Amino acid sequence: MARHRPLLVTADVDLLDDVLALAAGVALDLDVEHGPEPARARYPDAPIVLIGDAAAQACARAHLPRRRGVVLLTRDHGTDRLAALADAVGAEQIVSFPDGAAWLTERLATVARGHAVTVSARGRILAVLGGRGGAGASVLAAALAITAGNVGLRSLLVDADPLGGGADLILGWENVAGLRWPALAATSGAVDPPALVSALPSRGDVAVLSCDRGQPGGLSQDAMAAALDAGSRGRDLVVTDLPRSLDDAAVLALRAADRVLLVVPAELRACVAAARVAATVAPHTDELRLVIRGPAPGRLRTKDIARSLGVPVAGTLRAEPGLTRRLERGSPPAGDGRGPLAHLCRRIIGDLGLATGAAA
Repeated sequence: MARHRPLLVTADVDLLDDVLALAAGVALDLDVEHGPEPARARYPDAPIVLIGDAAAQACARAHLPRRRGVVLLTRDHGTDRLAALADAVGAEQIVSFPDGAAWLTERLATVARGHAVTVSARGRILAVLGGRGGAGASVLAAALAITAGNVGLRSLLVDADPLGGGADLILGWENVAGLRWPALAATSGAVDPPALVSALPSRGDVAVLSCDRGQPGGLSQDAMAAALDAGSRGRDLVVTDLPRSLDDAAVLALRAADRVLLVVPAELRACVAAARVAATVAPHTDELRLVIRGPAPGRLRTKDIARSLGVPVAGTLRAEPGLTRRLERGSPPAGDGRGPLAHLCRRIIGDLGLATGAAA
């Protein structure tokens, strides 16, 4: 397993020089980024995160996930502004230069010796969206959450498409009591992960945060950030079902995702539409993959679709007789663990590094 390096987020050249000098003194390499978005991918797994005070507000606005081992760096001393910044980014310590240099050197030396700051395990995040309307993205998203539960993982399905009809309906859980998006959006302050998950509609190890058909409306970035943060800290896998028309909440979910799946039916018009969706999504993730769904009435081949879109393939899904009928009767997709859909979901989950506990 690759060893993660400490992460420094700052655009302050003087502060950068000071910290690099301390790290060099203990023979430790750092990852350095100027702002929160380039840092997002490494942020959860770095053994320690150092944030310059000038970058702290941007990091707070970017809704980076809460974690342990965050240190705020500054040249100021004991101001209310610093306390507010530390709280905004979840920093456990404020280090003021030059007085705090010795403390930071010792902390970096501890990391260099291999005794990294303990970071709570973070669940993986998958985002799923369709290359065109009716592509089957919502069904795949629900099937991934159900399959994760079937193989012994704790999963959360997050419905991020207010006009999609509700993820609880796809699962057949529309009558299961629990919190929906409007209730979460109305809350303020930090969300406790166990409390959030326990308040959601759930069965076994699968929970769902669904839109409410009775209260239509968009999702805010703050609400999405709270859901993803709580979900990734409280679940092994979070699956977000995204709309093709990206709002701010969907963009945040894309940027937080470890993998983004674009579902594309093997049809010419669907591929043309998917090319536009892929172009919209690509600026927000480096982890875009295709799921090609059959049948292919025009005999389009998977490799030709991948080449035309310029996106690698995560898997293919052949037609599954009886799936639509089972969904109409309230059975969750891939609920019995058999068939092409369940097989593909186990493969995708395994590719994320999560043990499926079952043969693929």
